Amino acid sequence: MTLKDQLQVVPANAQAAFIPPPEAPKARAEDTGPTLEEAIARNEALAEKIDALDAVLAKPLAEILAERERADEAALAWDRFGAMWMLSQRAMRRVALDLAAQLGVSEEEVVARAMTHANAVLNGADEVDLGGTIAPAQLQHIARHRNFLRKQFRNG
Repeated sequence: MTLKDQLQVVPANAQAAFIPPPEAPKARAEDTGPTLEEAIARNEALAEKIDALDAVLAKPLAEILAERERADEAALAWDRFGAMWMLSQRAMRRVALDLAAQLGVSEEEVVARAMTHANAVLNGADEVDLGGTIAPAQLQHIARHRNFLRKQFRNG
C-alpha cells in the first residue's frame, strides 16, 4: 500500500464531495491457509519427527557418540576405498594407453575396446575370472548394480 492509498486529499472547492478511500481487498479462499486434512497430515509428520528425536535423545550420550564414531569410520573407509579405486583406474588406464601406443593402437580404439568389455561383463557374456584376479564376489557385486552400471557404460 502506498502513501497515496492512505491519504485522501480534498480539493479546495467547497462544493466537492468527500470520496471515501477504497476498501481493502477481501482475502481470497486460497489465502485462508491449509485445509483441515493438510493440517492433520502436517501435524502427524511433525509428531513422527519429534518421536524420532525423542528416541535419539533417550539414548545415553556415550551410545550416541559411539554410533557417530562408527559412522565416521565407515565413511572414512569408503572414502579411502574410492581413492584407491580411482588410483588403480588411472594407473591401469595409463598402462593400457602406453601398451596401445607401442602397438600403434589409438586411444579411441582402447576406449572402444574397454566399453565392449564392460558391456560384455554387464550383459553376463564375460564371466571370466582373468586367471584368478577377479573373485566371484566381485562379479556378483557387479551383477547387483548392473542397472546402474549400464547407464555409465552406455555408448553414445
